[in-house]
Amino acid sequence: MIKHIVMWKLKDHAEGADRAANAQKMKELLDACQGIVPGMLKLEAVVAQPGLEATYDVILYSEFTDKAALDGYLEHPQHQALKPFFGAVRDARQCMDYEI
Repeated sequence: MIKHIVMWKLKDHAEGADRAANAQKMKELLDACQGIVPGMLKLEAVVAQPGLEATYDVILYSEFTDKAALDGYLEHPQHQALKPFFGAVRDARQCMDYEI
């Protein structure tokens, strides 16, 4: 199994919206990717919650049966369509993939 974890820190304002609105839009766009490829076992997008520690604004936790499934997700047109918006609103991005 491959785990794919991505974290984004967002700009205060971008694309005509504030950080909170852009974080919510990112979550909705990521949630819509649930199940878009065979071998995707889990996809969970979360926005930082007030009162809980967070150094990033949005996190994606996902699991795939193997690297081929992860690659299928990364190359899928629906995932590729997210990149322009995500690139415009993000200040920083961290990612880690690992196999268990």
